[in-house]
Parts: sequence; C-alpha cells; structure tokens
Amino acid sequence: MSVSTAAAAQTICAPLPVLGRDVTVPLVTGGEVGYAALDYAASAPALQRVWDDVAAYAPYYGSVHRGAGYLSQLSTDLFENARRTVAEFLDCRADDQLVFTRSTTDSLNLLAAALPADCQVFVFETEHHASLLPWKGARVTYLDAPRTPRQAVATLESALAGRDPHGPALVCVTGASNVTGELWPVRELAAAAHAHGARIVLDAAQLAPHHPVSVRDLDVDWVAFSGHKLYAPFGSGVLAGRADWLRAAEPYLAGGGASRKVTRRQDGGVDVEWHESVARHEAGSPNVIGAYSIASACKALTEAGFDTLVAREQYLVEKVRTGLAEVPEVRVLSLFGDDAPRVGVISFVVDGWNSSHFAAALSAEYGIGVRDGLFCAHPLVRTLLGGDPQSQGECGAPEAAPGEKSLNAIRVSFGAGTPDEHVDRFVTAVRELVTEGATWTYRTEDGRCVPAV
Repeated sequence: MSVSTAAAAQTICAPLPVLGRDVTVPLVTGGEVGYAALDYAASAPALQRVWDDVAAYAPYYGSVHRGAGYLSQLSTDLFENARRTVAEFLDCRADDQLVFTRSTTDSLNLLAAALPADCQVFVFETEHHASLLPWKGARVTYLDAPRTPRQAVATLESALAGRDPHGPALVCVTGASNVTGELWPVRELAAAAHAHGARIVLDAAQLAPHHPVSVRDLDVDWVAFSGHKLYAPFGSGVLAGRADWLRAAEPYLAGGGASRKVTRRQDGGVDVEWHESVARHEAGSPNVIGAYSIASACKALTEAGFDTLVAREQYLVEKVRTGLAEVPEVRVLSLFGDDAPRVGVISFVVDGWNSSHFAAALSAEYGIGVRDGLFCAHPLVRTLLGGDPQSQGECGAPEAAPGEKSLNAIRVSFGAGTPDEHVDRFVTAVRELVTEGATWTYRTEDGRCVPAV
C-alpha cells in the first residue's frame, strides 16, 4: 500500500470506538500503560455502539415468544428483528433459515447433527477445530493443506470426483484462516462442490468481522460465525442457510420452544410434534441480548462501510508485515505466500525464543495482548512449523520452558477498533525483544510462561 493510500485510509476511517480503549495495565518493570488488545482473532472487544444499544434495551428485557406482557412482546419483536438484520447482513436467500446459536462451534455442531444419513464430509486439515471435529456421524475425508488457492480447488475437485455421486456430501471450509489470516477461494470451492453434487458450509468466524459476506454471491449453502469475533459479546452465534436439512433433522435440543405440540398417549408415553421453522433448533429461552448485540454489530459495520474498514485494516496489515520483515529472526507463517490477500491475523515464530516466553514478555513489559500456542488449529500450525500434523499438543499451552524451543507460534490480530499506536508499539516491542532481550526473568507455571516474582 502506498503512502498516499495509507494516509487516505486513515482519513477515511478512524478506528471504531470499542470498550477497553482506555484500560491501563501494570508493567512488571513499573508503571502502567494503555492496554494494546491485539488478540481480536480470539475475541474482539465489543463496539461501544453495541454496548450502548444493549444498555438501552436491558431495562425492557422480557421472555421471548412466551409472554403476553408488553416487555415480552417488545423483546420478541427485537429478537425477530435481529434475525432479519443479520440475514440482510449476510445477504441470505429468501427461503434460508437463520438460527441463533452460542458460537461458530455450536453452529457447526448443529449442522453436523442435521446431516442426512450416510453423508460424506470433506474438510481440509487447515481448519479450526470447530470445523475439523464435529462430523462424528459422517464419513469424513481430511484433505492435506494446499499451498496455493488453485491447489485448494484442485484438491477438493479430485476428492469429490472419487466420492459416491448418489449420496449426500458436504464440504466445510474457512473463509479466512485463524492462523495466517489468508483468504480462501470460497466462491471457487463452492462452484467445485456444487459441480460434484455436494453442498458447502462456510466458517466465517474470521471473515465476517473483516469483509462483507454474501451467501448469494459466494453461493454457499450455509454460513456460520460467532458474535464475540464480530465485536458483539454475550456468547452468541449464527448458522444461516438452506432449510431442508435443518427441517428434516431431529431438534438440536429437545425442549420448550422446539415443540409445537406435546400430548400423552393412552399407553403412558408422549407424542411430540416439532416445529419446522427455526424454532426447531432454538429450544429453551434464547439469548436475546446476544442476538441483539450481533444485529447491532452488523448495523455498525454496515454503516461504517466495509470498503473503508478494509482499506484501513490493510494499512495496518502492511505496517505489521513490514515491521516484522525488518527483523531477520522473525518468520511469518503462510500457506499461500507473501502476496496472498489476508485479514488482520498474522502468526509468526522468533528464532531463539519459546513462543510463550515471547508473548509473556510482550504482555508484562509492553502491555500488549497477543496469543501464543496452536490456536485450536493443531494440524495446520504443526504443518506450517515443519512438525508432524498428527502429533498431539495442548491448545495454547507451551511444552517447553522459557528459552527452549517449542512447537508453538505467536499470533497478533487486530481489526476495526485498533489504533495505530497499538500496532506501532507491537512492532517496536518485537524489535527490542529480539535485539536486546527481555528485561525480566520468566518461569513456567501451570503450563504458562509468567514473570518470575
């Protein structure tokens, strides 16, 4: 990105106001500093707009779909309006269903529970565990990590060509990697899936906060994402897409709300008639505030304009990548190469450093929050680090003491609420730690690297 483009990006779109922007944290070396939240890929800070909307609604909270009172009616309208807002944000088709869940993981487990009998599932080893692991009742084909977008499409086409053409099949793919930030060729993968009679679900957990996601344009059958990565807290998620498999499946949870009618039989048993609408998979009292917070975040991002948000984020991506490239000891992890388009998620390792030690020093000495470990994508990270993708490892826990090599990485991630200063401080901190070393002494405690007292 040119200097003029970078300046324009800053002018067009300032960071969106988020909670925590004024929080200060203590440094182990003394004093305090404003916290630099650079772990957006795990959980992004809530937008101030979202928090304000939720606070305004909170006094009017009431039961949904079950009450005759004014607050219940108001809450029901708000909940269903939130569903429509999110469906518009995703550009869903007219006959798609949108189910509110707890998270991306919950969404994909719901879809896994709704698969037709004898369904074949195709998934790349590069997926987050939320996409890699839910398919227990299906015949699963795990595909090796591709090294180019074109190879990804070719690998999928080859695998699909060898499947039973008469049975149901599903492809699961990420939109943006939670490890490398690289964008996947979703539209092309969807075309390959459909050409071979398969359906496709998009894990948009890392894509939706950074880029517009259109179900129609990408031609995916389902999309799943989490509110807590979209600047919306409260443990909420979404599964949106085709209704037929969801209608035909047993309810994800059995209980009130999912049942249309329940009667006792003369033999003492119970007969149940289940809803065919989204209520079929939303048993129990729904997370109204979580759904409303997602809708509020969708509105805020749409109103801010993804073109300007993307432009500013790419400016920050180039800042980080340029800064890391100036430190020879740093190796940035990538599947598709330096020129691959990506969102604000970058993972790297540092020669001579245990990744947990490096992340601990960033926090304790600079007030910077990043992530270290395997990022719930163990096969991918181990492949990128040259290890065995089948070997075991704990998610986020180091296997070596400070100074010892570990098969883990460091991840820095950012987004619409990240100010320039946080990125500048991070780049400076990396350079200083590599050239001058840590100021403090660290030790391993309960699987984490922490400052020694």
